[in-house]
Amino acid sequence: MARATTIPILSGLLCLLAAQTAHGQTAWQVTSPDGNVTVAVRLADPGRVADYPAGKVRLYYEVQCKGRTVLPLSPLGITRDDQGFVDGLRFVAAGRVRTIDETYTMLHGKRKACRDHGNEQTLIFENPDGAKLELVVRAYDDGVAFRYRFPERSDRVCTVASEASGFRLPAGGKVWAHPYDKASEYTPAYETYWVDGVPVGTASSNEEGWAFPLLFCTPDGARWGLLTEAAVDGSYCGSHLSQPASDGVHRLLFPAEGEGNGTGEVEPSWTLPWATPWRVVIVGETLAPIVESDLVTHLNPPSVVEDTSWIQPGRASWSWLSDHDSPQDHDKLRTFIDLAAEMGWEYSLVDANWNIMKNGTIHDLIAHAKSKGVGLLLWYNSGGPHNYVTEQPRGTMDLRQVRRHEFRRLRDWGIKGVKVDFFQSDKQNIIQLYHDILKDAAEFQIMVNFHGCTLPRGWSRTYPHLMTMEAVRGAECYSFDRSFTNYAPMHNTVVPFTRNAVGPMDYTPVMFDDNVYKHITTNAHELALSIVFESGWLHFADRVSAYLDLDEVPKQLLKTVPVTWDETKFVAGEPGQFVVLARRQGDRWYLGGINGRQAERVVKVAVPFLESDARYTTLMIGDGEMPRRFNAVTPQGGSKGLTSQDVMEFRLSPYGGFVAVLDPLR
Repeated sequence: MARATTIPILSGLLCLLAAQTAHGQTAWQVTSPDGNVTVAVRLADPGRVADYPAGKVRLYYEVQCKGRTVLPLSPLGITRDDQGFVDGLRFVAAGRVRTIDETYTMLHGKRKACRDHGNEQTLIFENPDGAKLELVVRAYDDGVAFRYRFPERSDRVCTVASEASGFRLPAGGKVWAHPYDKASEYTPAYETYWVDGVPVGTASSNEEGWAFPLLFCTPDGARWGLLTEAAVDGSYCGSHLSQPASDGVHRLLFPAEGEGNGTGEVEPSWTLPWATPWRVVIVGETLAPIVESDLVTHLNPPSVVEDTSWIQPGRASWSWLSDHDSPQDHDKLRTFIDLAAEMGWEYSLVDANWNIMKNGTIHDLIAHAKSKGVGLLLWYNSGGPHNYVTEQPRGTMDLRQVRRHEFRRLRDWGIKGVKVDFFQSDKQNIIQLYHDILKDAAEFQIMVNFHGCTLPRGWSRTYPHLMTMEAVRGAECYSFDRSFTNYAPMHNTVVPFTRNAVGPMDYTPVMFDDNVYKHITTNAHELALSIVFESGWLHFADRVSAYLDLDEVPKQLLKTVPVTWDETKFVAGEPGQFVVLARRQGDRWYLGGINGRQAERVVKVAVPFLESDARYTTLMIGDGEMPRRFNAVTPQGGSKGLTSQDVMEFRLSPYGGFVAVLDPLR
């Protein structure tokens, strides 16, 4: 399924600089295959850096992009309960630089064919007690990653007490981030509000600090970076970022004690050998590498699912947002199944409390869905003692034997997938629960969607039946958050550069009608979210009539819009202002653009990604004269068609949007 080659290269020939200073300090440098991205590691005393005092030799790293510093000198180090790897480290050896060049296929995501191509160097250090620490460093054309590894073998369970790892953001730069949640009945869930371009060094509104991912730019806007983590498995916990220390350093923090109702340990524990997750910095001169990067999936293990024929991305109707009680009513749910059938959508999601259904049973509903050719997805509570949420079914996902019995039953019923909700913790025990659910679901050929959950860490490469994850303040907030009305337009233009840049995002978009609180985005803006946002399952959040009563052109677009892509391109935009993305399936391109501001915006779009020798017809669905109206035209390229040399122009109304569909002329 994947072709992998690993080419060892002598450190003196490629990517490695080893230099001894007069003070015995040691430095190494690993460079990306294209030579543009560099990560330098030093065992040094550079003077005071954040809360690292002068006079001590410690580990640091620095990241550059095309000769310009993106991440200034930042601290490294890790402490176990039995050994410290911060002070007194001695360099032991540097492994040979190896080139990673591996191709693999994603069933959903930014692109189908992925190439994991980077250079890796392992540096070995020893603490004063003789315990070994490996620092594994990678450089890619679009970023860098590092992780710690304890190489020694021991049956004793060790605990990581803390990481000294930090990210020193460039002074004078700007940040787009959202606060890490305080632990509560429904949090953490990565659903706090994003800040829009605040100065580096700004404190989070929550004492817990900032959540991953964090987007930043240098003061001149000439370099961009995105901080996150990847390959978090059951041997570790999820991490987040501290409040900024002096010099703008954010250190890694472990989950809070109160997460998951206090169940589980804060500090991760495992036997040796043991590796931490990857700490990731995606970088670029523009926002294109941030939006287009597959670095998070590159850093995860290959797929463990051999037969993937049962894994089918698709579109789904969803009743809960327009009628919270509908999952308990067979008759109401039938209308959403009929909607999916009418629109050609593959699935219908049956949300919480379907097990106490009236006017019929789940088996009646399954039979009706089968007669319509629509697959059913069923909601589950993940708890378990880690949450107190009473929505049902609960108590079937946290215990292995019960979970496997439930998955076997769902397979026998013909259910295609599950939505598992309310995890409320990033502790190691809950990270393990995510992986356990995915492993068992694969055995019984059940696709998975996580809600009320942690951030994607690239798991969809290892478990391709993980179709999507929430971890975003999405359209459901129109039903309970008055402030979301005014916040959503800007928010929608931030998440393509942040949350959705690191993994599939179940925002549940495309709402044309108002819910409890109205939306001020235009209908064209809402339509464009089906292109701008990426998710292996695209759940349409509105009521039945909102889709069936659409004008024919936008209705046809929603009948045919893909959720799997061969290619994704950043076209134009700035977080918090506007964004235009292009996605290709086959030889057809889809462009989606949204305006996050109240002022009208004219966007000129170059299309050099089109085939150079082809001409394209263009269908454009944009803002009409009124916010809830569409304007569907074919204006670009005239009768001769659009070419890769042309520039398209779009007028976006206040909080407006557009979709353009480009087909090659036959």
